[in-house]
Amino acid sequence: MEETDLAELAVLLRERNLVDERIGRLINRPMTAGHAGEWIASRIFDIELEPSAVAKAIDGRFRSGPLTGKSVNVKWYLKREGILDMTEATELDYYLVLTGPKATAKDARTTRAWRIDAVYLFDSQRLLAEQHARGVKVGVASGVRVAQWLAAEIYPAATNPALLLTEDQRHQLALFGGGYPRRHPSASGGRLVT
Repeated sequence: MEETDLAELAVLLRERNLVDERIGRLINRPMTAGHAGEWIASRIFDIELEPSAVAKAIDGRFRSGPLTGKSVNVKWYLKREGILDMTEATELDYYLVLTGPKATAKDARTTRAWRIDAVYLFDSQRLLAEQHARGVKVGVASGVRVAQWLAAEIYPAATNPALLLTEDQRHQLALFGGGYPRRHPSASGGRLVT
């Protein structure tokens, strides 16, 4: 039975490698949640990405809208678990965080779907000050309170007025949600069906 499981995993990984290769060619970077999230955010939120994927603290800058010129660090977490990888860099203005569904105690630890259920915009310096005031560690996997997440939400709820989304942006984000659009050639002539 073990060899059958190994063979099945080998086949699935070959299939995944082909998909990851196609995505990598599309986003022009290796397929990871970080790189894919930055690419998605750059298109939906009009962000000019840094030329190097290893720029310190900043992934890019907003090119238009109320945050024009502001620096941003984009995160894509496949589950919202109440943590955020943070930096103390003063040159960072905002965290733009794309998340999958909220983690629950009943979640299967093996499932992390590639989807976007919510988007949050944190003022990095305000969040940093709040974390220091609470005595919370700042760095990888910093704990962020539920109230802070709720106040930062820009999608699907618009509780953070710093960045109000257009209908086009909301539609683009919905493409990555749990109700995946699908191609249905017979019913729609190959168009996306939502």
